[in-house]
Amino acid sequence: MKWTQNLGDRLGWNLLPQTLRRIIVGVIGGTIVLIGVALVVLPGPAFIVIPLGLLILGSEFAWARRLLRRAKEMIGKVRGQRVDEVAAEEKR
Repeated sequence: MKWTQNLGDRLGWNLLPQTLRRIIVGVIGGTIVLIGVALVVLPGPAFIVIPLGLLILGSEFAWARRLLRRAKEMIGKVRGQRVDEVAAEEKR
């Protein structure tokens, strides 16, 4: 993620020890994901907030990047299926 490295250089983020950086990112990203999970049952845009939290976590954690990649693949599959279903209905 090139843009995060550039931003980190400008803000001095890369001067912090890696452990401290991971703790800060974990707390902020985890809090945003938990807010997103709460928004699943509360009125609000959970489908925007949860990926945003995973994006923040993905800047430091590989497991969050993998989870975000899987979600993108699943969304692509769902969209592809819908397009195929719509095309099949139009042919009828």
